Amino acid sequence: MMPTDECCPPAADVGALGSVEGDDADQELAALTKAIGHPARVKILRLLARRAGCICGDIVDELPLAQSTVSQHLKVLKAAGLIRGDVDGPRVCYCIEPGALGRLKALVGGL
Repeated sequence: MMPTDECCPPAADVGALGSVEGDDADQELAALTKAIGHPARVKILRLLARRAGCICGDIVDELPLAQSTVSQHLKVLKAAGLIRGDVDGPRVCYCIEPGALGRLKALVGGL
């Protein structure tokens, strides 16, 4: 596993998360919840939240899924901005994007 200072962002200030109501917030909440709308993606987020960082192979070892399937789930989470993936040679180190996770929590809390 790569050192955490090379692949993971510092903890973001989640103090100013913006409005949790209105059309824009509703669209944002829908997009984020769609990204976590599969049990495998929830499991990936939980795995990454417990670790400072992960390499894709480590994630594959934790799930009963093919590497290509895990990669597709990682792609969805990354596109939604919930995780970050940095290339390190042939490997990609994934970690939680703390600001996005904080925003998701705020939007869900605003229901």
